[in-house]
Amino acid sequence: MKILYLDTIAGISGDMTVGALLALGLPLDELRHELSRVAIEGYAIAATPRPVHGIHAVKFDVEMKRSQHQHRSWRAIRQLIEDSGLQPRVKQSALRIFAKLAEAEGRVHGVAPDAVEFHEVGAIDSIVDIVGTAVGVDWLACERVYVSALPLGAGLVSSQHGPLPVPAPATLELLRGFNVRPGEGAGELVTPTGAAIVASLALPEAVPDFRIAAVGYGAGTRELADRPNLLRAVLGEHAALVAPNDVVVLETNIDDLNPEIYDYVMERLFEAGARDVYLTPVQMKKNRPGILLTVLAAEADRERLAGIVLSETSAIGLRYYPARRIVLSRQTREVNTPYGVVRVKIATGLSGRENIAPEYEDCKRLARQKAVPIKLVYQAALNAAHSRESRVQS
Repeated sequence: MKILYLDTIAGISGDMTVGALLALGLPLDELRHELSRVAIEGYAIAATPRPVHGIHAVKFDVEMKRSQHQHRSWRAIRQLIEDSGLQPRVKQSALRIFAKLAEAEGRVHGVAPDAVEFHEVGAIDSIVDIVGTAVGVDWLACERVYVSALPLGAGLVSSQHGPLPVPAPATLELLRGFNVRPGEGAGELVTPTGAAIVASLALPEAVPDFRIAAVGYGAGTRELADRPNLLRAVLGEHAALVAPNDVVVLETNIDDLNPEIYDYVMERLFEAGARDVYLTPVQMKKNRPGILLTVLAAEADRERLAGIVLSETSAIGLRYYPARRIVLSRQTREVNTPYGVVRVKIATGLSGRENIAPEYEDCKRLARQKAVPIKLVYQAALNAAHSRESRVQS
């Protein structure tokens, strides 16, 4: 299982995260290509080496071609990302980060998430930072993300609403459940964008033992007096064959909802962090046909997901209970085929036998590019995965 550990030496922000992912090996051209799938213009990105206290780091910048600071609503940003040509996994991750941010801002200002107007975060550079983070985590095939205790900083920070205390109110909302170090450091060390990345992608758990594969540093903008302004990202492999993975199960029986609405409900639940969502036909009282809506989630996401179910469907209540799981360790590898490179997921069972599944989106893309049946690409990927010599070195 591939793990990404974010060591927040000087906190975390969007640009520091992207810089650290670039330092781990995400190609700048790949990032530029993926960002071009989102319909925003008037900017360029740059990644430059920067020594910080003698440590080689990458400084990521979004350079605006003209002065623009556009306010956008969460509804508008969601539409922008949904309409993009981003890969489904990248799209889902970016939507989750923005959804977390909208919910936190909504709680702070007492408005519904859809009514939240982003100011600083609505700017193009923040959209680039969030989508860029989603691209990097996907490209590096990170299956789990962990984070160190976060230094919260101190003082005041300027905003569209006027001076705000550090950490910003939305930042504190986002970091519920995570370990923090209050009052450590001067100024704003954890930005709302950085906090949203943590809340959406990282697990609020202690990082397990793992083998280090690569280390990268993302540089911040300011010079700090008491520490190097760096985010350290450590990529590694967790060697355990199986791991307990507890979830909470939410479910409700529904017999009076327009079936067209389920698609939207499922999208919202996945965006908000659901591990899985599925529908089961059931026969209810008075012999009425109905649907059992089931959601698997982390305990920390229970209330938020329950709120979506109760607001978006006709259900007037739901049940929830804990469930224990054993999950096989999984890795993502790239393999060479006659049609191109395909990612494959490899799960290792207790007996040591591998269960291999080619990535469907890769097979579909290559089948279209090469004008061949997808089953040929799929089988070629399976054959290459079984031949270890064909695996691309990561």
